[in-house]
Amino acid sequence: MAESEGAIVELADLLRHPEDLDKIAFLKAEFTRKKAAVDGQLKIGLKDQLEVTQSGMNSISDGQRTVNQIKEEMMKIDKLCAEAQNMIRDFPNINLVSQVHRNFTQVEAMKANIESFDGRLKELEQLLREDDQDMENQPNLLDIHHRLTQLRDIRDDAMDQIKRASDTSLESHLQDYFTRLDDVIEWFDDHLGTACMNLIPLVQAGNQGMVVRLALIVEEEEKSDKKVRALQDAQREYKDLASRFKSMTSGPKQLRGYKGKFLQSIEAYAQPQFDKAEERFLEEPMKLPKFMTWYFNDLNAVKLGMVGLMPKKWKIFKTYTDIYHRLMHDWLIKHIDNPELSPPHMLSIIDWSEKYYAKMTKLGWDQKDLQPHVLDAREIELIREYRQLIVKSVDEWMDRMFAADRKSFIERKPDTLDNNEHGYFRTKTLGDMWRMLKEQTAVAGESGRADVAEGVFDAMFRALKSRQNLWQKMVDNESMKFKQPPADQEGMQVFQDWLVAIANDQIACIDDNEDAGQLGYLTRFQRDLEPLVTSKYTARATIELDSLRDGFVDLGTHCITTFVSLIFKVDFRSTVADFFTPKWYNEYAMKRITTTFDDYISDYSKVLHPSLLDILIEELADELLIHYLSAVRNKGAKFRRSDPFTEKFKDDVLTAFDFFQNLHTRPDLSSAGLMTVDFAPIKQKWRVVDKTVRMLEADKAAVAGVYADFKHEYWDLQMGWVEAVLRARDDFDRGMLSGVKAKAGEVYVERGPETVMSKVK
Repeated sequence: MAESEGAIVELADLLRHPEDLDKIAFLKAEFTRKKAAVDGQLKIGLKDQLEVTQSGMNSISDGQRTVNQIKEEMMKIDKLCAEAQNMIRDFPNINLVSQVHRNFTQVEAMKANIESFDGRLKELEQLLREDDQDMENQPNLLDIHHRLTQLRDIRDDAMDQIKRASDTSLESHLQDYFTRLDDVIEWFDDHLGTACMNLIPLVQAGNQGMVVRLALIVEEEEKSDKKVRALQDAQREYKDLASRFKSMTSGPKQLRGYKGKFLQSIEAYAQPQFDKAEERFLEEPMKLPKFMTWYFNDLNAVKLGMVGLMPKKWKIFKTYTDIYHRLMHDWLIKHIDNPELSPPHMLSIIDWSEKYYAKMTKLGWDQKDLQPHVLDAREIELIREYRQLIVKSVDEWMDRMFAADRKSFIERKPDTLDNNEHGYFRTKTLGDMWRMLKEQTAVAGESGRADVAEGVFDAMFRALKSRQNLWQKMVDNESMKFKQPPADQEGMQVFQDWLVAIANDQIACIDDNEDAGQLGYLTRFQRDLEPLVTSKYTARATIELDSLRDGFVDLGTHCITTFVSLIFKVDFRSTVADFFTPKWYNEYAMKRITTTFDDYISDYSKVLHPSLLDILIEELADELLIHYLSAVRNKGAKFRRSDPFTEKFKDDVLTAFDFFQNLHTRPDLSSAGLMTVDFAPIKQKWRVVDKTVRMLEADKAAVAGVYADFKHEYWDLQMGWVEAVLRARDDFDRGMLSGVKAKAGEVYVERGPETVMSKVK
């Protein structure tokens, strides 16, 4: 199941885009070729393995035959010994005298050894002290080893005899007597270990004599351990027979393991260097080859200076290489399996694999000779993980920054917004976000692989679109707190400041002015992207970038629209409610509204991007017109033939026109070049008020015709609103409404662009 899922993941990685389906034929041929190559290698490997297995089985059979022959010969010897005893007269007596003599000789030899033991031990201590003064050469090392081996054998024989004696009461006393020997052995082992740990420096320093002495000692100990192991096996298999032979009961009794310690010292010497390289690698991952120079220097020193000084059977160069390679493998795998590994470190390790094998080839090793593979042949998986590390880093950064924005936005504490060099409000994380994306783009580019970069850019596109959507939802949710009465209006100004800052952020992303040498964040991002991807992906990325650019425009516009809607929901809630009621005729509601508009524009023109200021003014004009026309539904709205509603409509429209038309003449806007909005489109939209007045003042019989003209010009005119206008007439009757609805069934209009009447319900 896991293999199937892995295959699906790899296939999904290869066929990530619809255009990749064109690769299927190529991929099929490539995989068929690789499969044939793998099958051929497997056949060769299987053949070699069968030959090795057959050879091993033959060796086992030969060994079994040899063991059986030895067993038969020993049985013959035992039989001859038994027969010889019967052939010699008085053999039991002779044998007894012989045993007594042999035992006496052994006791005499043991007594001499025990008596001289302390003096010989002191001599060893003196030799060790002399070597302490010259640890680089240790001239007494061989002599010490020879003498120490003799003392060890004396102790082993004495302890073996006391254990086989009928009276073992002196065993503890004997153990205490030999205690000093253990201290000397430890002292010698320390000297030998120091030499082993400095073996490569000794070779590099040309101290060949020391290396040879060390090799002779370890080789001798290896032979001794082999003899002990054979003796233990013989005693285990032929205990009764083995006990009869003195050669099987004398000499060393325990494995000393110097060869194993020698091999461990190779690893112990290399490990601190790996640790030191790791510290530097974590700080500067791209300098890994430099930090691993010692590795190849060591192996080269072994190849050139140590091979001729060691026993050939040790194959010392291969031994060192195998140990070093295993350590390198374990060190790299430890890092790539670390979930906290950063993308630069991952990339450095991926690149290192090829460089490592190239350097090992120069030392004379083929890749197949170095097992296991230094990265477990996980390069493709690691490339995918490297890409995922960058994606994960991008997602985590985006999440953290938006969480900070969300917290600041919802709490709306003072000093949570910045001003750019022009004084425009901005959020604090926008620059950090694009800086992070640029850094991660560089990290993806360092891989030198288009598929890695493309996968990272896909994640960035998703993250940027998600950020746009999250901002819009958060703006909508927070604005509802002010729009729904009775709502606490405290903090609304700070909320409006945030709306302006968010809108400015969106313009900063797309604000390109090549003449001034100024590019928006998105364009700079696009220029960083294009050199790293394929031409096919560039075409798709252009679509994504255009979509993002539209999203920035939409979000900026949405913030301004929300800003304006809050003005009407909060500032003008009671003012708009008085339109077209008896109170309307005696007050200057339109003037109060335009005065409030003027205050807002004065306050925000210096902190709002000029392109957004144009949108703000257009939104104010549109929203005022929509609320003005929608006011026919106000409670108490009524147009009586006797009331001067026509003149009042005209006065309101002129007041609004005067405000919007004179914005061009304001010194704070015109001198700074901030005001670029055209008044003509605003005036054109407000012509709909004239259509409304005509519908109100027309005779009952002419109302249907006025509606038809209205509908022809504004195809999206809503019947619900028309009915509300008619019901506001003091002479309304159902016949008037029926006539209009009948005319609506007769009128045919072509759909076109939306007009302002689509928003008037």
